[in-house]
Amino acid sequence: MCGRFTLTQPAEIAARFELDNFAPPEPEFYTPRFNVAPTQRIVVIPTSDGQRVARRMRWGLIPIWAKDAKIGAAMINARAESVATKAAFRTAFKSRRCLIPADGFYEWQPTPRGKQPYRITLADGSMFAFAGLWERWHDPKTDEWIESCCIVTCEPNELTEKFHDRMPVILGDADYDTWLTATPEQAQRRGRARHRRGPCRRCISAPRQSAA
Repeated sequence: MCGRFTLTQPAEIAARFELDNFAPPEPEFYTPRFNVAPTQRIVVIPTSDGQRVARRMRWGLIPIWAKDAKIGAAMINARAESVATKAAFRTAFKSRRCLIPADGFYEWQPTPRGKQPYRITLADGSMFAFAGLWERWHDPKTDEWIESCCIVTCEPNELTEKFHDRMPVILGDADYDTWLTATPEQAQRRGRARHRRGPCRRCISAPRQSAA
């Protein structure tokens, strides 16, 4: 499960993901995010004509067959084990995979005083990429095209299994091109293999409000 995450140093996206001519006009691209929530617009890196590009998409994938955009709120995560076969995700997995920049994600642990949030990061605190999927959906009511996305999840590693039975797939740098452009079979093997990237660390951190 990945229901909240952080992207606190968005100015590093261009260098980190080797984006050419990265000059988005929207100031939101550069705004630090400490509590990214479902249905908000997030930075996503798909490919266009074989090159990595950065876009902002709604978090919560809206399948191409959906009758209403509301379904996206329930589609923030896709299980790596079934992403190639589940109706909501298989089309996007086949041809619209993406990277989702982040530098931490939250999990919660019950305590006598209530749930305690933990922010989980790489050991050095650096930016990384979740494995993601994206889709374009046409709203028949407004004639608008909406781009949306989700985060692929897998079984937890030794750190995150204390909090939840799922965790987001974190790709290593060498796996970016495989995830983005390889065959679905190669991408699925890579997505399952890279979820233990680390070392990771956890820290107590209350999520702050983050604008969409």
